[in-house]
This record gives sequence, C-alpha cells and structure tokens, in this order.
Amino acid sequence: MCIAAWIWQAHPIYQLLLLQNRDEFHDRPTKPLGWWSDGKTSILGGRDGIAGGTWMGCTRNGRVAFITNVLEPDFIPNSKSRGDLPVRFLESLKTPIEFAEELAKEEEEYNGYNLVLADVCSKIMVYVSNRPKSEPVCVQVVSPGLHVLTNARLDTPWHKAQLLGESLKEMLRSNGDKEIAAKEMVEKLMGNRVKAEKDRLPNTGCDSDWEHKLSSIFVETDTKLGVYGTRSTGVLAVKTDGEVCFYEKYLKEGVWKEHSVQYHLNV
Repeated sequence: MCIAAWIWQAHPIYQLLLLQNRDEFHDRPTKPLGWWSDGKTSILGGRDGIAGGTWMGCTRNGRVAFITNVLEPDFIPNSKSRGDLPVRFLESLKTPIEFAEELAKEEEEYNGYNLVLADVCSKIMVYVSNRPKSEPVCVQVVSPGLHVLTNARLDTPWHKAQLLGESLKEMLRSNGDKEIAAKEMVEKLMGNRVKAEKDRLPNTGCDSDWEHKLSSIFVETDTKLGVYGTRSTGVLAVKTDGEVCFYEKYLKEGVWKEHSVQYHLNV
C-alpha cells in the first residue's frame, strides 16, 4: 500500500527530501534500486519484476514520481498496472500539470491511486488521484512544505500519516540546516510498527482487521497468499545545489540490504 512523507521547496539544504515505504507481498519479484531504461530516458528506482513499473523513481533532468494505492474494498479486474504511471511521467516531456490532465481522461482504466509528479528544476509538484469514484479526478498543485501520503487523499490525517509527519518535522527541526543521513531517517522514522487504536481506524469499507494490520508505518503481516508488508524503504534527497542521493534499504531473499546512488541534475 505504501506511505510517503516529504518536504518540498521549504528547507535550506533540500529542494526535495522524500521518504517512502513500499508495501507488497514479499515473494513478488522485484528489482532493487538501479538505473534502467526501455527507451531514451534512464530511470533510477526499484522496479516491479512482473508488471515492470515502479513505485518511486527519478531522472537526471529532475523529474520525480511516486505512487501509493488507495485502500478500498473494490478491485477492478484486468485494469492497467498503476506502477506504469510513474514510468510514463518520467519518460514524458509533458509538464506535471499537462501529464496530470492527460491522466484525468483515463480514470476508469486503473484501480485507485495517489500519484505525485514533480519537476524539481521548474519547482512544480502535482498530486493526482482517481478516487473517490464519485468525484472528478483530483489534480492539485502541491504547495511548498511538509506533506504525507498514505492510502487516502494527500495529507489525510490517518494515524500513521500523523505519526510520520510529526516525526519527520521534529527530525528536521532538531537538525536545523544540517544534512541528515538517509540511513538514520530510515531507522528512526520508517520502521515504526505502532498500530492505530481500533477507534482511530479509517472507514474505507475494507475489513477492520485488515485496516488495523495496515495502520502502522512499517507493515508486516501473514496472509493466505503469503507475507505482506514493507519490503523496501527509499530516501530521495535533492539538494539545492543539484546533487541527488537515492538510498534504498530493501529485502532480498529474507535478508535486508542497502544501496545508494548519487548523481547531479542535468540542468
């Protein structure tokens, strides 16, 4: 399901500082962080080994995209893979707003999603969601500041969203204008397994027991289909001088590993 938190255009060092947990079945084939391309554009990110998409990726020219699923009881069979959406944007020449408006015409082709598109060089970030079904597709320019995205609309105050947002805000405050190590952020912020009280669960229409199992920042639960939960954490840091560092801690064959890639924006 995933959870992400970030600060955008509101920090003395970082143009963007983004953290995301990816939740998925542990046995789903996945490629860890690395450069890959199906065309002219090289994309940096992890990659789904079945559908070929990504949950979080970036490019050398400053484009960034990440996605979370919407928690809902209904599932559209034979729908298009939501992981294709970040890839399509990263490979596109359209602005975030242009791309979002294009997606608005395809709302019924995908299960529920929350998608964030950014062009760091032009300082534009856009949020797109095709849920609720009863409403038009949401296309919203993301304001500078700190934001959290779970499996509902942007900045919806779910328990784990509030917990992660407050923890990130405090870490940024206590470090002032100093850099923060990606590994430190992952260890202190993204591994929290505290679940919400039953009376603070969201009313998504899903089974309340399932909602409870997904209510922590770090998720791990047994299901009939196998272990489901957090299997990677990414930290993307884009500094004001154009230096980029993408760190990933990921699960491979039952063992946690880590890897990072650094580059400089082409502007």
